[in-house]
Amino acid sequence: MGDQNTELYFVFMNFDPEYESLRADRSKEGVEELDTYLSHKHDQLLAKLLPPNSYRKKSSLAIVDGFSVEITKEQAAILRSAKEVRVVEKNQELA
Repeated sequence: MGDQNTELYFVFMNFDPEYESLRADRSKEGVEELDTYLSHKHDQLLAKLLPPNSYRKKSSLAIVDGFSVEITKEQAAILRSAKEVRVVEKNQELA
C-alpha cells in the first residue's frame, strides 16, 4: 500500500438474494460455500473500484454480508458511491 494514511473501515452490502439463499444452508458445506461466495464477491468489488495494492482487506463477515478493509478516507468515499454498498463506516476505537 502507498504512503497514504489508511484506517480500518467496515463495508456493508445491499440486499443480495444469493447471499440470503446461501446463508439459509447451515450445513458445513453450506457455510463453506457462503464464505467462499462472500470472499470472492467482496474481493471483486474492491478490485473493480480501487487500484491494486492500495487497500488491504482484513476479513469478510458472513453474518451481515460485509467486510473490513484498510483504506483511505478518499477510498471510503468511492466505496460509499457504489450501488452494491449500503454503508461504509470507519472503525471506532472504544476507550
